[in-house]
Amino acid sequence: MQNGLPQRLPDGFGWKFLSGDTSQYFPVCLKIAGRQCLVIGGGRVGERKVKGLLDHGAMVKVISPELSESLSVLEQAGTIDWLPRLYQEGDLAGVFLVIAATDDPAVQERVHAEAEERNILLNVADVPKWCNFILPATARRGDLSVSVSTAGKSPALASTLRQALEVQFGPEYGVLVNILGTLRETVLADGRPHEENKVIFARLADPEMAVWIKEGLWHKLARHIREVLGPDVSLGCLETAQQEYQQYSGAMR
Repeated sequence: MQNGLPQRLPDGFGWKFLSGDTSQYFPVCLKIAGRQCLVIGGGRVGERKVKGLLDHGAMVKVISPELSESLSVLEQAGTIDWLPRLYQEGDLAGVFLVIAATDDPAVQERVHAEAEERNILLNVADVPKWCNFILPATARRGDLSVSVSTAGKSPALASTLRQALEVQFGPEYGVLVNILGTLRETVLADGRPHEENKVIFARLADPEMAVWIKEGLWHKLARHIREVLGPDVSLGCLETAQQEYQQYSGAMR
């Protein structure tokens, strides 16, 4: 193992070997950009949920008699919609996803009942029994997301593991994802068979590439890419990547 990444997984590796692996949660990434999302509760918990939704392009409405200072700023700027009252049955109409950030058990149960009736995605903060989806602890580096979930059993452990992942996976991994994404488009444009492309993508995604980015060994990246894709492949993505890495690294100092 180098840099915390296995070069080859052990024989028989996988979660299926865990007898009793009965989690009801199916890992999935949702595209919420442009979709109507509702947050019930305008306090500090609701504030965190709203900002997370906005970061991913959602259209957010908040239902709450009052808003935190930060949410008030967003509402005044027109970034979010605000309904200044308590939750009422029918508020979930037309909504794609709901987060209930209220500590009122009666409201939680009523929101859950309506979400079930309308078949709407619902997360009730810190109350797994009312959730049909939960929010994992996620380390992000650009378009790379590495998430950890304990099925709601120990958010504290998930947070600890996320922090460890943020140390292990630095900004070089976000830059690497962009490089591989650009090269993927180049490979797909050549029209090769799917099975052949799979082999090429596997050869391209060398874990050492992240090390080379971190250490500024761009010539090694160029050599590796040419070895896999041929001497005539465009390397314009590397120039862009160098600029991105400088920005990422500077922002993290």
